[in-house]
Amino acid sequence: MKAAILGFAHAHVGMYIEGWREQPSLGVDVVAGWDHDATRLRDSAAKYGLEAAADLAVLLARRDIDAVVIGAETSRHADLVIAAAHAGNRIILQKPLALTLAQADAIVDVITATGVPFTLAWQMRVDPQNLRMKELVTSGTLGRVLQVRRRHGLPAHLWAGFDRSWHVQPELNRGLWADDAAHAVDFLYWLLGPPRSVMAEIATLVNPRMPDDNGIAIFRYADGAFAEVVFSATCTAAENSTEIVGENGCVIQNFGDAPSCNVPRPADAVGLKWFIRDAKAWTDSGLPSPANHGARIKALAGPLADFLHGRRPPIATAAEGRDVLRLTLACHDAAASGRRITF
Repeated sequence: MKAAILGFAHAHVGMYIEGWREQPSLGVDVVAGWDHDATRLRDSAAKYGLEAAADLAVLLARRDIDAVVIGAETSRHADLVIAAAHAGNRIILQKPLALTLAQADAIVDVITATGVPFTLAWQMRVDPQNLRMKELVTSGTLGRVLQVRRRHGLPAHLWAGFDRSWHVQPELNRGLWADDAAHAVDFLYWLLGPPRSVMAEIATLVNPRMPDDNGIAIFRYADGAFAEVVFSATCTAAENSTEIVGENGCVIQNFGDAPSCNVPRPADAVGLKWFIRDAKAWTDSGLPSPANHGARIKALAGPLADFLHGRRPPIATAAEGRDVLRLTLACHDAAASGRRITF
């Protein structure tokens, strides 16, 4: 299957290209790319050995292109999805779905109308440890879930030039909460379903050029459960990533994001474990933690290839992406207004 990249703004697309090339059996061959930024297009095409397509319409009209990976700035997602869907391409879209709910609605509408295969690229939904945690929750092993805490972060304040990147320009990407805390918001949506309400505090604490670098959101669910997202883009190192408390036991996950899996850890460190009351002992999942965050992202290459070939359903649908965007933006509203937002 031949694919093209629409926008190289998001560095994750390069990891997918590398993953597909390292595993030819996955059956995805990226052959061309387009970007509105001519310099970025030239540099990226040279780096990955791709044909640089100057005209988007001409690229989408090619009959040898089966799929596109959209890695452009968030503000451009809707226009590119609409164009690719009308061209009949299978679509992989980087998170978050869109900048606004109006753009999100446009994406959902065009995917529904055209019926083209579409998925968001949420790596947390395919991480083996996360899949095991979801199994523990949905199987009833933990009993009723009472609390979930997901800590998620980045050391973005240390990255040279990041405060001048498109990621921190509100007109292109809203801010760091909407860009990266969205991973954790989606994780909770995937794990527990839609919440009933949210309260939040989000602020810029370190560099005024990197908005919304720290925040906490508390979601409440219909059955009374609480779930918390703790996000920091000024986090240099960490360890614990996820805690789930149920009536029958609890789950602990370590090394689940960039600050925790990119720093040294003991060779025998346990990534995921749980304690069930009747067992009276911790159980090691036996699932290894990725060596670094890049490896976790590159691991998406397999599930994405399976989606493109019809071997698995979407990792996340457009409608789910719209739901998660609504939750993410509601966190901003709650923080700005100082009130609980009810869905």
